[in-house]
Amino acid sequence: MAEKKLVQEDNSAELVIEKAKDIWARYSKVISVVFVVVILGVSGYFIYKNYIQKPKEEKAVDVLFKAEEYFRMDSLNLALRGDGQNYGFLKVIDKYGDTDPGNLACFYAGVCYLKMDDNQNAVKYLKKFSTSSKPLQARTYKLLGDASADLGKSSDAVDYYKKSAHVFEEDKARSAEALFMAAYLTDRVLKKPNEAIELYKEIKEKFPSTKEGYDADNYLAQLGVYNVN
Repeated sequence: MAEKKLVQEDNSAELVIEKAKDIWARYSKVISVVFVVVILGVSGYFIYKNYIQKPKEEKAVDVLFKAEEYFRMDSLNLALRGDGQNYGFLKVIDKYGDTDPGNLACFYAGVCYLKMDDNQNAVKYLKKFSTSSKPLQARTYKLLGDASADLGKSSDAVDYYKKSAHVFEEDKARSAEALFMAAYLTDRVLKKPNEAIELYKEIKEKFPSTKEGYDADNYLAQLGVYNVN
């Protein structure tokens, strides 16, 4: 019985080997091509990351510096467009938009345009900006709300204010302020009192110790809601 079992195992092993040989004979070219593609892909990514993207990121940091300096000086036109020798934010975005500094330049450009009352461009560039920082994302949504409100797009503004309030609730003062703006526009401009009531109640529930938390009672009373705990 033992010998028979060994023979069966040998036959099974030989069968597996023969199948493997057959598969290799039929698909060896495909397997080789896939292997080469994978190797080239990994190598290409390494080369791109270390010899193209990394130097580009470093260069973008350098050219962003002067624009940031003009921004801090409140020289908004120079910050946006440069001074003839140094790049402004718009040029940084154009040349280095796929880098982290290029992405940050979108935020700066949006703020510049907002300060210059060019709300259309403010929205354009702020929407291009993305970040994993919750406090900065909350600020970006707030600014988008401000720009949208100034453009008369109250519904968009309310959405942005609510996003700003909810993305980083740990900052109670800023979150309460943004949610209050959403509630106020919802009531006074969009004329949706029931939705406004829910927003004012949310302010009281989540941010009771803020200025907006105290003021919410007054606005709720104007909407016919009293003694909200």
